[in-house]
Amino acid sequence: MHLLVRENRSLDEQEQAEDLGQPSADVVVLSFSESDLLSLRAAHAAAQTDPAQGRQASLQLTHLSRLRHPMSIDLYIDSTLEKARCVVVRLLGGLEAWRYGVEELAGWCRSNAVPLALLPGECATTQASAIAQGGDDTRLAELSTVDPAARTRLIGFFRQGGPRNMACALRLMEAMAGLAEDDGQHPEPLPAWGLYRTVVAREGRSINQDPHLPNGMTARAILLFYRAHLLVSDQTALDALAEALAAQGCTVDMVFVPSLKGPEVAQGVAGLMARIQPDCVLNGTVFSSRNQAGYSPLMQAGVPVFQLLQPGSTQALWQESARGLSRSDLAMQTVLPELDGSIATFPLSFRQEVMPGQPAARIPFAEGIAQTTARIMGWLRLRCLPAEQRRVGLVVSDYPGAGLQQDSGHVAHAVGLDTFASLVSIQQILRTEGYDAGPEWQQAQLGQVLTRELPHPVLSLARYHALTAGLEPAFMASVTAAWGTPEEDPSVQNGQFCLRVYIQGQLTVAVQPDRGQAADRKTLYHNPDSPPCHAYVAFYLWLQHVQKLDAMVHVGTHGTLEWLPGKVVALTKACAPAVLTGALPVIYPFIVNNPGEAATAKRRLGAVTLGHMTPPVMQAGLSPDMQALERLIDEYAEADGLDPRRGALLRQDILTRAARTGVLAESGVRPGDESDDEALARLDAYLCDVKDLQIRDGLHIFGKSAPKAEALVEAIEQACATPTSGPTRQNIAQKVVDCAQAEVMGLRDALAGRFVAAGPAGAPTRGRVDVLPTGRNLFTIDPRALPTPSAMQLAAKMENLLLTRHKQEHGEPLTRLVMDLWGSASLRTGGEDMALALRLMGVEVTRATGTGHVTGFEVIPLPVLDRPRVDVTLRISGLFRDAFPDQIALFDQVVTAVAEQDEPVEWNPLAATVRGLAGEARQRATARIFGAASGTYGTGLEDRLHLGAWQDRQDLGAAWLEGSAWTYGGGRDGQQDATALATLLSRTEAVLHVQDHAETDMLESPENAAHEGGLAAAAAALGADPAIWHGDTARPDTPRLRSTAQEVARIVRGRLANPRWIEGMQRHGYAGAAELARGLDALSGFAATLPDRFDQQFDLVFAATLGNVACNQFLQQANPAAREAMRARFAEAWRRGLWHPRGNSVGQVLEESPGIPTAHTERPLPQ
Repeated sequence: MHLLVRENRSLDEQEQAEDLGQPSADVVVLSFSESDLLSLRAAHAAAQTDPAQGRQASLQLTHLSRLRHPMSIDLYIDSTLEKARCVVVRLLGGLEAWRYGVEELAGWCRSNAVPLALLPGECATTQASAIAQGGDDTRLAELSTVDPAARTRLIGFFRQGGPRNMACALRLMEAMAGLAEDDGQHPEPLPAWGLYRTVVAREGRSINQDPHLPNGMTARAILLFYRAHLLVSDQTALDALAEALAAQGCTVDMVFVPSLKGPEVAQGVAGLMARIQPDCVLNGTVFSSRNQAGYSPLMQAGVPVFQLLQPGSTQALWQESARGLSRSDLAMQTVLPELDGSIATFPLSFRQEVMPGQPAARIPFAEGIAQTTARIMGWLRLRCLPAEQRRVGLVVSDYPGAGLQQDSGHVAHAVGLDTFASLVSIQQILRTEGYDAGPEWQQAQLGQVLTRELPHPVLSLARYHALTAGLEPAFMASVTAAWGTPEEDPSVQNGQFCLRVYIQGQLTVAVQPDRGQAADRKTLYHNPDSPPCHAYVAFYLWLQHVQKLDAMVHVGTHGTLEWLPGKVVALTKACAPAVLTGALPVIYPFIVNNPGEAATAKRRLGAVTLGHMTPPVMQAGLSPDMQALERLIDEYAEADGLDPRRGALLRQDILTRAARTGVLAESGVRPGDESDDEALARLDAYLCDVKDLQIRDGLHIFGKSAPKAEALVEAIEQACATPTSGPTRQNIAQKVVDCAQAEVMGLRDALAGRFVAAGPAGAPTRGRVDVLPTGRNLFTIDPRALPTPSAMQLAAKMENLLLTRHKQEHGEPLTRLVMDLWGSASLRTGGEDMALALRLMGVEVTRATGTGHVTGFEVIPLPVLDRPRVDVTLRISGLFRDAFPDQIALFDQVVTAVAEQDEPVEWNPLAATVRGLAGEARQRATARIFGAASGTYGTGLEDRLHLGAWQDRQDLGAAWLEGSAWTYGGGRDGQQDATALATLLSRTEAVLHVQDHAETDMLESPENAAHEGGLAAAAAALGADPAIWHGDTARPDTPRLRSTAQEVARIVRGRLANPRWIEGMQRHGYAGAAELARGLDALSGFAATLPDRFDQQFDLVFAATLGNVACNQFLQQANPAAREAMRARFAEAWRRGLWHPRGNSVGQVLEESPGIPTAHTERPLPQ
């Protein structure tokens, strides 16, 4: 009998192996806690100066973060433990946090008769709550070799902390080592939590700094930090922050806690807040403080909560890092605290430079302290001002013009939101709250001012020069290097920057300028790291220093500010988002189904992201032609078997009509390849597919109830994991109804400087009832658990579907695939795309007991897998790169492991590719993760497609390749290697993008064409002819797989050319017209990048829009710029040969006004 071996790999193996080179000592202590090591070092130093202590044992202290890789652990055991007489390890996270190290260390200590004490940290394993209250971790106890009673005392010394307890701990370790007598001391209890000090606001403080509190007003803050830091005097950066706030009028109560998880401490802190009634909370603890019921003591006071950053890296490493925080710091100090509704800040301190593995104290960082102080004071000022004095800016996005046209009718575009109607709604909210917001607005009035009137002069060049003199010099130098002098900016007229603004009372509505200049867009797509232009800088300087805003509300998803160059998180003062927002509080209504991009706004702008509801939905239904086909198919079903002759006539009539209308081709029927019955079955399935398509029925208006809410409730109910009825359905309905008021309350509270409760982000119609009601401060999931167990299970369904379909249609098993992965989708689904990639490679993830965190993976033996492994390459979005460093490292490790398998070529194409290679050649050959350069986003096609700045499909493919050629994983972290990517694309058999919900589709945005279509164009440019798949997991239990061309055709039939959808958009005037134009942009993008022809689709969209008298009139009246953009886009498609119109009237419409782009003419307009 032969046993199949499953090869296990730990995530720790992804770390770089290193030899710390630490000398051996009598007593060796290892811990993940810097405080443990610093306190022991202080105790040892104090003992050495005390003659009464006698001979001191030598001591070696090691931080466990440097002993992740198994080889590092082996080297450490062989060298540093050589002369050890006692080893103590304190594990935050328990056994699973360092399993290989624990097992190897335990084996070595037993073999060498060296006492070993394995101690739990305060938050260990599944027994975490018991341990935190004085319990133990039985697994660690069983592996320890010291006397159990002595070990219990040692746990107590560490848990209580303080100089006396740590000195006793050191003496007990010496006794365990046989170098001293056990003095029998027991832990001395110290207060678990309490007030460390109060830093009182200074009298006569300066109010010349911006922002400042109103004259005569003071504020109060509670600063929570770890007791362990106080016990080793490692709170100097927090002292400095408190002093800085006091200098600006804010008294700070500094309170130490062991953590905020224990019920006694949580209750005590909540009680303290109730007594003090602070104006804000400054949280210096990590992770989330929420209990299982979702309660956190941080929310008790109902005031803003600021998450204080103290990275575990040195300042030098932070400055070099594009990400800003390590993977562990990102999870502990950013992602998890967001569950508490916290606001992001800047680094307050860094670790000092020390020898590898040695404990390092924190060094205050003056720049970050000043930035954090300013952000906190901005929110405190907002809180202290009465409503009628608050100056609020409402900023809306712009969408640049197409081709030579500067206005494409997309002013104030936001995903799923009628922005102009939402502006009116927000003004009503503010008027009700007592803001000086001027007379009641009308949508037509706003539209006229912001879209049709000439921009207004707002800032003189002289004032601009004076204001920019105070900005970070490096930032301004980059702006000037990219765009020239301010005087050269096209928005400058007569010495003034001219912008689109509307001012009423204390309310300013402004259109965010383009981050670049339309006349010089090549700068952006050749250098996506390009800084904003002078007009963009002038815009934010004007808002802050001329309008003197107290808060900025960016209305809708999304603008460009949070995507400007700079670190992902923990920004420097030279990062563009930090430069331009300064201390300004940012409030950001954001569509609730977009967690990834909301997280970017939170982390880079310090924004409170208020989730807003998705648009109402409906089923697409069928067009009259398709309804007629459906009726005929029903007749055929009745006649078949009863009247064969009539059935045959009906079958022929159905197929003829379907062919004439183009529906047969859209259904995937290939002439001559299938029997009539097979063709009829495909046609029937396609009609059902289009009919059941979920589409938007208009747009959402912020703070307003969804019309036709019953359809939305039904869609959510159908998507739930289990059938619902009765009270559950009523509960969903009530949550949907509650969204409107919750959005109002969220905006009201944020602008008043009050706490906004945190809420999850996700797609409601995918069954995520927990995201309702909206109006909460959005958070994402813990990335350490991705891919989740449910994601792995659901991915199995898509895996089977993909492998089966590919073999059916191409005759051979799929062996090489390129996947397009997006960050927001991964956050919504728990990592289903990554799970699919792992399953296709033939691996399963392993998890920590209790937490569910991914700890590694197993390579499934081929006899169990029973199919060839798929060589998977990932093209990741910039957001995925920023949010999922652990998953990138995991997948790279999987690639390495699969490449090392000794398996037949036909069963493991990846291993065959790298066989015989070594060193750098092998590393390049195993690169399987590609994306945009660090700190940049997009594919490089977005502007080319939008502006018509391309020659042919090969040109677009080359641009995609150029913009996607940076490799990640395996220590590469953004190395450019276009050759490696080109090699993989030239060999790929299929490309795949998976869409995870039906609240949007591939024609909602041209960016989809830049990603999916760009990938296909790049493969074609390199000579490949892959299958181009579009996955659909909107209903996770029943995934669908279509060709991308079929999906385009389905969306055109079901939505873009659907009169019902168009009617819904017409209710929203200007914004609805813009959505029609945006859909055409997306269709044009796919026509440019895919090998398929879309003449039928262009015909359908033209007939439903410009070719329809009523719709054409609507476009002309509601949004003439959008109509002109559509006319120009249709004309461009014709001239490039992407569209051969069937109608004779098309040419007349397209030639009726000047301004048609002619740079790439391939054929004349139809006459």
